[in-house]
Amino acid sequence: MAPEAATHRQRLRYRFDNLVARGTAALIGWLALVCLLVVIPASVVLVWADRHPPATLSGRLAAVWASVGQTLKIGGAVGSPVYVLASVCLALVALLFVSTLVSLITTGINQRIMALRLGHSTVMEEGHTVVLGWSDQVFPVVTELVAANVNQRGAAIAVLAPKDKVEMEEEISTHLPRTGSTRIICRNGRTTDPAALARVGPRTAKAVLVLPPSGDDGDSRVVKTLLALSSPACRAGGAVVVAAVRDAGNHLTATLAAPPGGRVLNIDDIVARLLVQTSRRPGLSLVYQELLDFEGDEFYTVAAPALTGRTFGEALLSFTASSVVGLLSDEGTVALNPDPGTVIGATDRIVVISRDDDTAEVAAGLPPVDEDAIVPARATRPRPERLLLLGWNRRAALIVDQLDQYVSPGTTLDVVALGDGAAMRDAYDLAGTGRHLDVTVHRGDITDPRTLAALDVPSYDSVIVIGDKGPGTEADADDRTLVALLHLRAVEEAARLELSLTTELADDRNRLLAPVREGADFIVSSRLISQLMTQISESPHLADVFDELFNAGGHEICLRPAAQYVLPGRDITFATVVASARRRRECAIGYRLRERSADGPDYGVRINPDKHQRVRFAAADQVIVLAR
Repeated sequence: MAPEAATHRQRLRYRFDNLVARGTAALIGWLALVCLLVVIPASVVLVWADRHPPATLSGRLAAVWASVGQTLKIGGAVGSPVYVLASVCLALVALLFVSTLVSLITTGINQRIMALRLGHSTVMEEGHTVVLGWSDQVFPVVTELVAANVNQRGAAIAVLAPKDKVEMEEEISTHLPRTGSTRIICRNGRTTDPAALARVGPRTAKAVLVLPPSGDDGDSRVVKTLLALSSPACRAGGAVVVAAVRDAGNHLTATLAAPPGGRVLNIDDIVARLLVQTSRRPGLSLVYQELLDFEGDEFYTVAAPALTGRTFGEALLSFTASSVVGLLSDEGTVALNPDPGTVIGATDRIVVISRDDDTAEVAAGLPPVDEDAIVPARATRPRPERLLLLGWNRRAALIVDQLDQYVSPGTTLDVVALGDGAAMRDAYDLAGTGRHLDVTVHRGDITDPRTLAALDVPSYDSVIVIGDKGPGTEADADDRTLVALLHLRAVEEAARLELSLTTELADDRNRLLAPVREGADFIVSSRLISQLMTQISESPHLADVFDELFNAGGHEICLRPAAQYVLPGRDITFATVVASARRRRECAIGYRLRERSADGPDYGVRINPDKHQRVRFAAADQVIVLAR
């Protein structure tokens, strides 16, 4: 029975499809016939079943006609044939007019809705933030911008990308279900097209962020987008333009293409510098994670007229709830950790680390300092080290070169990767390596436990794991890194010690899967660059701050033993730590407690504590300072 019924339905559907294919006239005719076949018998039933039907047959037929006419909106007038025909014609004309009007209105509304869904309308916002391009970085960028706008009303973010508007909105809402008072506006179009760029209002925006799209031509599209921003239709007035390129070789080209005052971040160079700094200072990635997102303490520049004529050293203890780290001159020059005797000018601004810009206030009095707990500075001699680099990618040569600038003479570096050894040596030779570092290249698979067993990993002072794509693609790099971390964890457990391990990942979601101890150091390139871009978009002067921090020859954030600054086991104020660091021409900005190093979410890191807060340091605790 079931097959015969299915065949019957298929035949009916086939006939219906043929009917539809005949055109509008056939559809109208069949629709009218079906209506008559339904309405006339139903009207007959209504008239004959009425409690007081007409007595004569002609009266009943007239009542049937009146019911049919009212149902089909053609009047149903009764009278002479000419009168009935004229009334029916007028009713049909009125029905045609109303139907046409409704159809036109419906079509217009549908076209408008489709145009809005396509994302081709122009954004009429002012003071908003424009995000150009679509990649995995768009989600952390939007997240950070929403966090930055949490205390602002009417904030808006306009996203332009060659992607369906509805899909963009759905993906953003999936990653960020709550946006608070910030509205997310998505538009469809090529970021390299000035006409499409004009839709998101770059001329009236406060900041424009150009994200590097995924793919081999991502950097070239960033350059073209920057050129499009310089066109007359899109030239940003006072907007801060921040862009990023992946390949260090494209950085100069993108900088030349950027509008005046625009900033272009070099992803490879920044990631390489931070990997090296973190490998030298375990726990540093946690400090940067706190400083670069908008949920905790971050960098601000504030005016402090009360400190005019006083020295920078005095300013270090003048803010109770903020950590002073530098000065910003009226020419826009940033000086991190200047000499404590530097006099603060009337137009200078103070660079601070604070919860918010309105929490950086000069205190009425100075916090107490326990002078007898301060430890005199002692000179330390650098020593040669044994370093291990697992994996090889386009950033590896920059990493090796950066290591060479940090380490003392006699330091050795073993590189293990699947790449060609001669090509790798040529790469870091071109990068300028060869002053302090003795590099040895080993060809091997970092996901093979036999390779790691042959290296005696616990004997190294520091281990860096970077994305080694191996025989696959760049997308496989994180997978191989996670496998290598599994084997390194087994090495840690077998040796019953903690490796000084720094890991590079491309996708922040993989960090949650990483088989390492809590609080381990990770440099997630996509999230890091997104945070830097949003920080600079909110405060352009921070670009100079980060340039200084990431430069091997400048000032950097360090984690040093607390016992070098204050006596362990003493109950002291944090102001005492600041005063001790000041004697070393350093700026103390926080500390890390060893006993809490495995407890999230801060893993023992405390940035910008209140200077009146009392703390008792153990021998293994660390002080976080800004120093050369």
